Amino acid sequence: MTRPAAWLPLAAAGLAVAALVGLPFLTLAPNRLVPGSPVGSGLAGAAAGGLALLAALLLAGPARPWRARLALLAALAAWCALLVGAGQGAAGLLAGKPQAARAALGSGAWLAGLALTGLAGEAARAALPRRGGLVAALLLLGLVSLAAWAGLLGSLSLAVEYRVRAGAVGEAVLHHIGLAGASLLLALAVSAPLALLHLRDGPAARLVDGLVSGIQVVPALALFAALVAGLSGLLTLVPALRALGLSAIGPVPAVIGTAAYLCLPLVRGLAAGLAAADPDVLAAARAMGLTRRDVLLRVRLPLGAPLLWGALRVAAVQSVGFATLGGLVGAGGLGALIFEGMAQFAQDLILLGALPVIGLALAVDAGLALLAGPASGEEPA
Repeated sequence: MTRPAAWLPLAAAGLAVAALVGLPFLTLAPNRLVPGSPVGSGLAGAAAGGLALLAALLLAGPARPWRARLALLAALAAWCALLVGAGQGAAGLLAGKPQAARAALGSGAWLAGLALTGLAGEAARAALPRRGGLVAALLLLGLVSLAAWAGLLGSLSLAVEYRVRAGAVGEAVLHHIGLAGASLLLALAVSAPLALLHLRDGPAARLVDGLVSGIQVVPALALFAALVAGLSGLLTLVPALRALGLSAIGPVPAVIGTAAYLCLPLVRGLAAGLAAADPDVLAAARAMGLTRRDVLLRVRLPLGAPLLWGALRVAAVQSVGFATLGGLVGAGGLGALIFEGMAQFAQDLILLGALPVIGLALAVDAGLALLAGPASGEEPA
């Protein structure tokens, strides 16, 4: 088994206890727009904190498989106590209150949940060195899903907001995936030729570096505004483009703007991967009579696969985050929910958009890490 650094589990457990003791566990508000009054965690917080400390002490002791397994069980039990305490606490707070009243998770619950997630991850990695982090993530997600399916979390304001907008959230998730995927494909189509050009160390390579680096310093709002203005002018000059589905507002500027931000990690990562082959190996390949195309396909790509895949992984995760900016130009997706929530000062609506973005980014990263593992020797978390 792999033993974590002794201070990590103790720090995570201490953070969870401090959050449950010193910060609001829940908040009670008369409606979804008004800040709520803080409420403590009570017995649920004491149980979660005690189980977290038990898990940390088990991990801090001698490295034994049974201790790691018990620590993982204790961390998961702490998560269960946190979930049940939050759900039942919210139900109790809302008893006899008007229908508009909302019981939301407080900062203590969020911070404690984050700390317990880290603690469970450390315990899982100690018990299961291969893919322990992924196992912990699946277990925690399963516990949350089970609690939601059983109706234990139905009184929380976030669950209430989701029930009202379940259809819109589902459509936004699918739309967001489409925006991110289209942006990544467009960025790859542009970056691959630029990366090949980058192999020739000359003025063209420096020009490519300047272009892709310059885009990064342009604020997102300015870039998307420029794209809207530019597309509007182009469509005015060539109205026939509207028949192809192009428009100045909507997915088109969102995909182009997101792809522009992805070019820097892709160009540099792809160029580094293509240049990873040893010069002696390249010379030997040419001496054997391989053409430039054969050298690229049979030498550069296989030898640079880990770096190439790493660049794709970084860009794919960034595409999920940058696609959120599509909400600024009417492209829909989860960004639209986030910006709508910000306009209404509705915290739960913001979370309905932000939490799926985080989940999608983590899922993309974990999925690509699993796919890369057998080929590159990388062990996913």
